[in-house]
Amino acid sequence: MPASIQGSLDAIDKDLKDVQERREKLIKGTRDVVMLCSKSIIALHHGQPGDAAEMMDRAKAMLAEFRVYAREDLYRYIAVAEQELVEAYALRAVMEGLSSQQLPSMVDLEVSGPSYLTGLLDCVGEIKRLVYDRMRSGNEKDAEILFAVMEEIYGAIYPFAVYDNIVAGLRKKLDIARMLIEDIRAVVTEEKRRKAMIEAMDRLDKSKQL
Repeated sequence: MPASIQGSLDAIDKDLKDVQERREKLIKGTRDVVMLCSKSIIALHHGQPGDAAEMMDRAKAMLAEFRVYAREDLYRYIAVAEQELVEAYALRAVMEGLSSQQLPSMVDLEVSGPSYLTGLLDCVGEIKRLVYDRMRSGNEKDAEILFAVMEEIYGAIYPFAVYDNIVAGLRKKLDIARMLIEDIRAVVTEEKRRKAMIEAMDRLDKSKQL
């Protein structure tokens, strides 16, 4: 084998080994990040914000380290982990502020644009759980506010549907978010009708007692 060709083959082998090693680190590492984010979301729903914050911050720090390995060629391997991180931080912001005003930015979380979009859409499903929790506890006002946040997030991201061929899974997540919103809309509307009926019956009873 000519020395020039062998030199090329050696260089290729070195590059591929580097890619393989970085890929293996990313696969294992991002799995841990996703697990931390998932646990932090569970902790938020269970009323454990301190534990959730600790896990989220750990996940964010780990992701910062893994980006060094990902570079541009393997960035796709951290996309899901970034998405989970956005979902967790967004949920905490909504729970704390009951609005979309406190949602962290893409820059705050140091994530890519596609991960930011898909992570926010995933958060819509978690907000749905909050709506049901508030309704079960009789807090219809907060439930309606949270429902409005769901609609606001969906409405803000919907125009990006034109980039579905670029952002993997965006259209599917938009469709899921829309179905979740319609489910909640039906429940909220029914609850309003039920309350209106009860109030009307109460007024009728009071008028009869006069």
